Amino acid sequence: MENRDISIKRHYDMDWIRVLATLGVFLYHCSMFVNPFPWHVKNNELDSGGILVFSLFVGAWMMPIFFAVSGVSVSYALEKRSVSAYLKERLIRLGVPLVFGVFVLTPPQIYMERLANNQFNGSYFDFFPHFFDGVYLDFGGTGNFAFFGLHLWYLLVLLVFSFVTVPLFKFVPKRNKFGVLHIILLPFFLFAMGFIKTQGLGGWDLLFYLLIFIFGYYFISSEAFKQTFKSTFRFNFILAAATSIIYIVWFIKAYPQPGSSQEVIFYAVRTINCWSLLLCIFYLADKYLSFKNGFLNYASEASLPFYILHQPIILSLGFMIRNLEWPISLKLLFLIPVSFLIIMLCYHFVIRKFSILRFLFGMKVKKIHLEKEVVQPAL
Repeated sequence: MENRDISIKRHYDMDWIRVLATLGVFLYHCSMFVNPFPWHVKNNELDSGGILVFSLFVGAWMMPIFFAVSGVSVSYALEKRSVSAYLKERLIRLGVPLVFGVFVLTPPQIYMERLANNQFNGSYFDFFPHFFDGVYLDFGGTGNFAFFGLHLWYLLVLLVFSFVTVPLFKFVPKRNKFGVLHIILLPFFLFAMGFIKTQGLGGWDLLFYLLIFIFGYYFISSEAFKQTFKSTFRFNFILAAATSIIYIVWFIKAYPQPGSSQEVIFYAVRTINCWSLLLCIFYLADKYLSFKNGFLNYASEASLPFYILHQPIILSLGFMIRNLEWPISLKLLFLIPVSFLIIMLCYHFVIRKFSILRFLFGMKVKKIHLEKEVVQPAL
């Protein structure tokens, strides 16, 4: 058996990004309850002001940064792991919670959506046999079987990406030199992906996420590339701020017609906005968050179970309060802290205490660390 030393440097900035991005997803899905976009369960009153602005800003970078961080993590994992060990870890850590989510956490969410949209009457036990009637394709549709686990589509897509990119990652070596030209050219490749339509999820196409994942592996994980986007931070920050304003105002005031030239320009602005925001986030994390503490140790382990649990909890509470005559602000003041508290109580006192639940939620068995820290490649 090949002997591999896996005691390599831990990149704490990536852990911080993952934890903070998970919190961002949580807040984003709380906003989905009251913003104008379609969702599983909507409030009886919607907000097209500040909450919509928040949703648009966070949605621009939220899921892309997960795939970028995942690409970086794969880079570190394949440096010290065999391909077979890497793929086995992916299957267990992503596949198990995905299957658990599809058959345990997803049916209640579909049930609440059907009740909220007057598409079903009856108890959950009456509904469950109908969970397998047709494939769930979009909000308010007729199919019920969400094989991708609704918000857990990220785990499914990441699992597929992990397998299909192995030949590329193993046989195409990384570069050691990068320049400003790479900072400029990479978003053009992302823009080109917009002309190839596969499946849109979380605001972007699957091919867009695949390219971001590959960029994470080859570029963002590289110390040489890191020096390049450090030197261009001021430019990226100005670009991120300007394109954020243009994108959000344009979206709210006059969203372009599909197929028009304005839509192409709009997508270019949005792509540049996403890329420049990612570079700014990675720069700031590297500069200010390259450390660990007790909170990071706890939150990093909790991030995947938190992600898996957050939408079912938000949806359940939203379903309960959707028709109450409360103002939107009061509903959010209830929804956000109560959802967060329930998720953390479930994690802290239940999930992390039992081996079978740790396994189902994609957590690793605790290991004793002696002199060297063992790197567990994260999502």
